[in-house]
Amino acid sequence: MEQLKGVHHVTAITSSAEKIYEFYTYTLGLRLVKKTVNQDDIQTYHLYFTDDVGSPGTDMTFFDFPGIPKGIHGTDEISKTSFRVPNDAALEYWVKRFDRLQVKHKGITEQFGKKTLNFVDFDDQPYQLISDENNEGVPAGTPWQKGPIPLEYAITGLGPVFVRVSNFDYFKNILEKVLFFEEKAKEGSFHLFEVAEGGNGAGVIVEYNNILPRGRQGYGTVHHAAFRVENREVLDQWNEWFDSIGLPNSGFVERYYFGSLYANVAPGILFEIATDDPGFMGDEPYETLGEKLSLPPFFESRRDEIEKLVRPIDTVRSNKEFEKEYED
Repeated sequence: MEQLKGVHHVTAITSSAEKIYEFYTYTLGLRLVKKTVNQDDIQTYHLYFTDDVGSPGTDMTFFDFPGIPKGIHGTDEISKTSFRVPNDAALEYWVKRFDRLQVKHKGITEQFGKKTLNFVDFDDQPYQLISDENNEGVPAGTPWQKGPIPLEYAITGLGPVFVRVSNFDYFKNILEKVLFFEEKAKEGSFHLFEVAEGGNGAGVIVEYNNILPRGRQGYGTVHHAAFRVENREVLDQWNEWFDSIGLPNSGFVERYYFGSLYANVAPGILFEIATDDPGFMGDEPYETLGEKLSLPPFFESRRDEIEKLVRPIDTVRSNKEFEKEYED
């Protein structure tokens, strides 16, 4: 059975599809490559923000479940999402940008030998930027070429996924014995695990915390995190492995843009294994990715119904020219 290749995507919950589109497009400079709906709840948008070409491992996605309350952060949750930037100098750029745009952040710090910058969005969703300076392992993606961020500072993909747990020994066993991660380092209550090529694109950072109450999912929290495999053949091997060890799972789920396998690997922690193929480039031209409501073929016959359920969001960017925003 082939190893997991690294982080595939992180899916979170937002209070506003419109505001998260604005934040990711104009503040963070990530590209909306797919505007579609939650296949299990068609009145809910599912927005996919990635690098320039929708590369696996660069994908942050959002649901906007109607009427959901704000989440409560605690233990037993996927607690933070990381984004990779090219080097330490890029973090200095982002400090100035966040200050100018009034994005709350905690300044540049260091963890596991990497410079980082922690910040939150309007929902208090936690993130960090992590520097790829001296990083080895899974290659980064390609920054959005026509976005507002100078390419030498732009986000290039997902970094380590943070998980906070109350039973560290159990979760360590899951990572090592079920998912075949390897513990690489420890700093205080934080433990760094990596898989395959390793590096920022293949990490999970586990925080042991049995003091906080259990987190409650809602807007401002992560719904699940996904890890990469090459194709359906490898995904099926993982499905057989989960079945053989008695780990309850979803079985294969067709998401059209990728195939999926879901498992609750610990209380409050939903992990997905997702295929690299076929990706996001098959049903829309590169120039206009994410501008129309995209539906998988098995939903196309319900387009009229779905378009009445989801409010229109203007995501047209192909007729706009973004000036690169340098920060003095």
